[in-house]
Amino acid sequence: MSLFEGFAVEDIETPRGVVRARIGGSGPPVLLLHGFPETHLMWHAVAPDLAERFTVIAADLPGYGDSFRPPVTEDHAGHSKRALAADLVAAMAALGHDAFALAGHDRGGRVAYRMALDHPAVVTRLMVIDIVPTAEVWARADATMALGYWHWAFLAQPAPLPERLIGADPDAFWLSAERIGLKPGDPRYPDEVVAAYRAQLGDPAFITAMCEDYRAAATVDRAHDEADRGRRTIACPVRSLWGGAGALPRFYADPLELWRALAPDVTGRAVEGASHFVVEDAPAEVIAEISDAFA
Repeated sequence: MSLFEGFAVEDIETPRGVVRARIGGSGPPVLLLHGFPETHLMWHAVAPDLAERFTVIAADLPGYGDSFRPPVTEDHAGHSKRALAADLVAAMAALGHDAFALAGHDRGGRVAYRMALDHPAVVTRLMVIDIVPTAEVWARADATMALGYWHWAFLAQPAPLPERLIGADPDAFWLSAERIGLKPGDPRYPDEVVAAYRAQLGDPAFITAMCEDYRAAATVDRAHDEADRGRRTIACPVRSLWGGAGALPRFYADPLELWRALAPDVTGRAVEGASHFVVEDAPAEVIAEISDAFA
């Protein structure tokens, strides 16, 4: 895709399967992880500029895009952020990067902070975009969360209920993505990029992986967060960004405060005017923040 001029597409072998990534630039390595319901293509407006000073690796999370679909396990551990983080550490090691900076949006942010906790020698700098820790979301679940983040509970329902409902009418489910901004015709989200996101719903294995991602968040991921509370924290510098016009500031008066149990020295701010899709809405600000935080 021309949006990633100068980048190469690579399929990286890991112990559990192949991870698809787009790689470009030179300099210190930076891994970029996408959110739901996207792929690595969400970084199209940011990655080429960052490649002028970093080696940029934009990867599809396992379960999404063209990366492998993890095996389904009864305890959902196969789709836990701990398992996905280990997959991506292995992918980066296969590329020759044993330590790197890491930025993640949404689901990718949850994989990113779990990676920083589980692999402190690997993650040198961390940026999380438009999230607070998973356990904090569930601990504060209320009517606002139930309506605003309704898909958290829907996708976490036991199989095969959400899979069958989504598979029966993918266009209806896609309305949820359009309502949070991913509409064809919006120049921030090129039509070919939105089409690639939408096409994932044609793959039943993707629908399963998507649901398992959220089932893991409601169970094993939450348990991992709670187990770390008071026991260990993220060792590297942490920067948090969130959309000033998104849902996060409506749910939480101070998103940074919810990070301090896991990242006592976290810094960050709202990106004014940006929705949940901060990277696409404000690419220049994200480029500047990553360049500063990862310098």
